[in-house]
Amino acid sequence: MAEVDLQRFLEKVKHLQMMVKSLDDVPNRREVLASCTDHNQVVELARSWGYEIGRRWGELQQEEHLKLEDNLLAKAIPLNGHEQRHLIQEGSDWKLELVLSSAVKTPKGLWHDQDKKEWILILRGSASFSFKGPDALVDLSAGDHLYLAPNRLHRFERTDPHPGTTWLSLRW
Repeated sequence: MAEVDLQRFLEKVKHLQMMVKSLDDVPNRREVLASCTDHNQVVELARSWGYEIGRRWGELQQEEHLKLEDNLLAKAIPLNGHEQRHLIQEGSDWKLELVLSSAVKTPKGLWHDQDKKEWILILRGSASFSFKGPDALVDLSAGDHLYLAPNRLHRFERTDPHPGTTWLSLRW
């Protein structure tokens, strides 16, 4: 290990130790930390308390880090029954979107029929799709992906309630 990496590691351990001690010294801090749902939230919370615990060996300096809003998994999930789409990139004949949904279900009797190809990747949560002609039911969890051919009738049977389902959608 290079000396600069050793010093970075020791500094991180020092900040972690100070942060742990603060959990006993500052009222309600333990509960606030316990409410974090992922590593990025913990790192941002620690940073707001004055502790730098997120840097790893070889990482860029703090001011060069991506902003929290650049993290796809840090986006706020909509209320139950709603879906949001956030454009990530697009070209002349394609579009990549982040889709956030919470307890979404296609209304009874309605089928989606799109003229574009679509590939989806579940990043967090799960979803269930029904297909018509041929009939099929597909359950997807984090890491699963699915290709939707043009004009393949489909519907959402469910997406997870809070904290919701997060996926990427590539349409072309």
